[in-house]
Amino acid sequence: MGNWNFKALLKNRSAVGGAVAGLVLGAGVAGAAITGFGAHGIGAGYDGAQLIKTADLTPVKPPAGAPMSFADLIERVSPAVVSIETKGKMKIDTGIPSLPGFSFPGQDDGSGQKEQEVRGAGSGFFISADGYVVTNNHVIDGADEITVKLTNDKELKATVVGRDVGTDLAVLKVEGTNFPFVRWELEKQPRVGDWVIAVGNPFNFSNTATAGIVSAYGRDLRDNSSGPDYTDYLQIDAAINRGNSGGPTFDLYGKVIGVNTAIVTPSGANAGVGFAIPSDVAAKITSQLMKGVKIERGYIGVTIQSVTQENAEALGITDVTGAYIAETTRGGPADKAGVQLGDIVKSVDGNPVKSPTELTRRIADVKVGEKVTLGVLRNGKMINLTLTAALRPSEEDLLKGLNGQSGGDDSSSSGSASGSAPVIGLSVKAITPDVRKAFGLDDTSNGLVITDVAANSDGDQKGLKPGDVIVLANNQPVTTQAQFSGIVADLKKQNRPSILLLVRREGRNIALPLSLKDDAAKK
Repeated sequence: MGNWNFKALLKNRSAVGGAVAGLVLGAGVAGAAITGFGAHGIGAGYDGAQLIKTADLTPVKPPAGAPMSFADLIERVSPAVVSIETKGKMKIDTGIPSLPGFSFPGQDDGSGQKEQEVRGAGSGFFISADGYVVTNNHVIDGADEITVKLTNDKELKATVVGRDVGTDLAVLKVEGTNFPFVRWELEKQPRVGDWVIAVGNPFNFSNTATAGIVSAYGRDLRDNSSGPDYTDYLQIDAAINRGNSGGPTFDLYGKVIGVNTAIVTPSGANAGVGFAIPSDVAAKITSQLMKGVKIERGYIGVTIQSVTQENAEALGITDVTGAYIAETTRGGPADKAGVQLGDIVKSVDGNPVKSPTELTRRIADVKVGEKVTLGVLRNGKMINLTLTAALRPSEEDLLKGLNGQSGGDDSSSSGSASGSAPVIGLSVKAITPDVRKAFGLDDTSNGLVITDVAANSDGDQKGLKPGDVIVLANNQPVTTQAQFSGIVADLKKQNRPSILLLVRREGRNIALPLSLKDDAAKK
């Protein structure tokens, strides 16, 4: 259980678990992306393998289904692929404050920051002859100027027709006609193991083509630092790198099966694990954007997390499917319908929910104003709750609302300790107006404030600190130390190995399992 870290969990906006480490959105310019030959040159680290002259090799006929070359295909589709260059401005810290009566190079506006031009690069492709270009939203996000560069080096100014943060897709428009374009594959998707071709602009090397296979379907990239995900990604091993974002992945018929979006990498460069937005999702969203239709999604006003193995063990259940309710938006559809913190959503309109991502996507597909019934596990019993879906705010507005909440001060000390005996290494205190003020707690923080954490205890190991608020213990609201101690004692009598706490910090709730093996610090 020591693998949990509360500080790391707080970086995730809506779910714990299933996060992809090293996920990189593949846009941007990489400077000096040249591999050195020094230590890895000829003669360094030779493993004794026999050197064979190529003239001595007999050509091998490829197996059935494997093309001898992709040249004809690439020649046919590559004219439709474009490089995208962006310019924008951002404020950077200068370290040179303004001084009244003095002026010198690099002086800022008094804020300690200076506005500087930034450039980016990515890929895209024509989806129609009249100049509509598909790319990733993160390629053009924040850009003041967008340039589309064709394979003949012609440059065209582009405008943004529409973009969707939720799926990371955007549509651009350039003036002109008779552009070469490609089509979506919407009927027959390649199977795992089938060949695919990626074409794009990695490291500003335009029209780079790479080949690989479909590695898997249905990948969930809910790296929760970037919010909800509405896409089951296509995984490929064709090399994609920074700058490939927004470019197409083709099947052997020259149809687009995905929009390259991200890679998982330990180094920042291709490691053979790339991800593309499937063509069915991309086609649906981009066709709406091309028509000027605003993308709308259903919303019920909850923050959800995975039911991890550790969380399930702490709750005394074995089923890890569903979505754990960590927060509800006050006055939102879920709150009005009676959804409670600690509920586990198991179904939507009778359809099973296996994960938080699946719940997010099912609710997103519900039209605004429609009724939806959630099957919820609460205190070991299933109940049904019916609510009316609202319009989901933009991802930017949701993020602003989240970041706008402030929690306890990191510098809070144990000086306000209650003096009572610690429970599982935690000293806690009821929240009174004075306590709320002392720890800088917002009005939405209710429960028990942690005043001290025993060194080397499980809570200490997992990052708990004074000022954190215990909202639920074993899915039960707690407002007094006696309640907390009683719940812990009852679970110990049941030989429960751990307890699940819902802990609030900086305006966010995170479910965290803590060991019940000892009440004090580990020796």
